[in-house]
Amino acid sequence: MKDRFYRILTVLSKGLGLWLFRLVAWGIASGYFFLFPSRVAVSTRFYRALFPARSGAYHLFCTWKQFHRFTHVFLDRLLPDEDYPLEIVRDGAAHLEQAIEEKGGGILLMSHLGNWELAAQMLLKLYGGVYPDMKLLLYLGRKHKEQIEGRQKQELAARGIEIVAVAPDGASPADLVDGIHFLKKGGLVSMTGDRRWWEEQRYVPVRFLGHEARLPEAPFVLSLLSGTPIYIFFAYREARRTYRLRILPPLHLKTAQRSDRQNVIRRAAQVYADHLEEMVREAPFEWFHFEPFLGRELS
Repeated sequence: MKDRFYRILTVLSKGLGLWLFRLVAWGIASGYFFLFPSRVAVSTRFYRALFPARSGAYHLFCTWKQFHRFTHVFLDRLLPDEDYPLEIVRDGAAHLEQAIEEKGGGILLMSHLGNWELAAQMLLKLYGGVYPDMKLLLYLGRKHKEQIEGRQKQELAARGIEIVAVAPDGASPADLVDGIHFLKKGGLVSMTGDRRWWEEQRYVPVRFLGHEARLPEAPFVLSLLSGTPIYIFFAYREARRTYRLRILPPLHLKTAQRSDRQNVIRRAAQVYADHLEEMVREAPFEWFHFEPFLGRELS
């Protein structure tokens, strides 16, 4: 969505009613479904792997539903919380609260299941007042000619969330060093674990839905180098204006010798992939990963 168009639509919807936003968003999602067959193919392949016993027509239906469910990301971002409050259901909150209280640092390993931006805002809403010295840093990919995404990042920064936008041609060593220093000062670093920032980025092969998937190595390397645990974290829309936050127990990556580092990383990455597979089965239409993700089919 172009930034100027989104701004105009937001103003008109607030004046005329949310029906306008829903109608326009429905039309845009339908247009993507009919006009971008390559994106449809990515999603139908995902749903074919998720529901192998169902028909091709059902996989297309799932893709249609996924495209239209994605519009809720923009709608929930538009609605003011004072008029349309979000209900937040928390699972495993004690794990995160302990990490904040102990100020030992930690990596929030997120995904494209749900809404990463609202997740960051919800964390501040839930814990910012209780823990005013809580520090949160987000690693985000920086897209070419980004518009709405760029404004969102500015808004997050204005709310006290530090942003590291990684260039399309790769992260600089300074980006990772900043993250290590941030973690060692007791901050929380949020990263997505299911998408690489650039094509040549180092990856870890895992099994996901019976296929090979390539996860970025960076979060696991950052955990090893900083000595801080990984908290696998999901935030997804469960019902209208209701989001569920699920934080899993800390995953500690430790190795006695350098030669065992890759094995430790592979095991941790597979743990993440297994939990991600469990979650997409639980909330299949909250999967908003529109880039190719599934690789070759595994026996």
